[in-house]
Amino acid sequence: MATIGYAGLPVPAGGDGPTIPAAIADLATAVDPHLVQHVTNLADRNTTLSDAPQHTVAIADDGTTWVKTDSGSNTWITVWEPLPEWTDITLASGYQEDTYTPQVRRIGKQVWLRGRIARADGAVIPNQGISIGSVPTDCIPQGQIGSWAANCSLAGSVVIGVGKLEVLDVDTASSLGPPGSILWWTQDGPTEGGTPWVNISGSYWLD
Repeated sequence: MATIGYAGLPVPAGGDGPTIPAAIADLATAVDPHLVQHVTNLADRNTTLSDAPQHTVAIADDGTTWVKTDSGSNTWITVWEPLPEWTDITLASGYQEDTYTPQVRRIGKQVWLRGRIARADGAVIPNQGISIGSVPTDCIPQGQIGSWAANCSLAGSVVIGVGKLEVLDVDTASSLGPPGSILWWTQDGPTEGGTPWVNISGSYWLD
């Protein structure tokens, strides 16, 4: 049977016998891998299309779009997905939100945080390393510690108003907390022992 187009679609040639049902079946089989496959969600994709060929495109009900990159395994890349909602982080004992809710959002392999944290008793947050919260399990860095500069209150005798935030990776734990702990550090000048609040806004990579 002859083929046409980049997809190599089978089309009966003039000398082929009139086996119409078989010809249509061959054409449908050839076309199917080139169609956009409709699935309900990720679980449905994994169940329904685990043996689909490479380059299969699937779209979920919420618009999430994947392309399969390997015929021999259920390996896909995400072309597009809805922006996930912000979720609240877990605050360390004795800490509370200050003006802005401390939250986290994971987008692919990058994690974003926002919000402010203060002591529940109104005291200052110490300068030299303290756990002020933790991120969800799926936001724990896998490759290395997440780290970024973060601002803090300028109240009292704080001079610079900047410190360092770290999120411990999956292979790192310390006396300050297990993997996923959000740690605050600063060497800001001769302060009154700490700062009233810390803004956790920043991001890091998971891998």
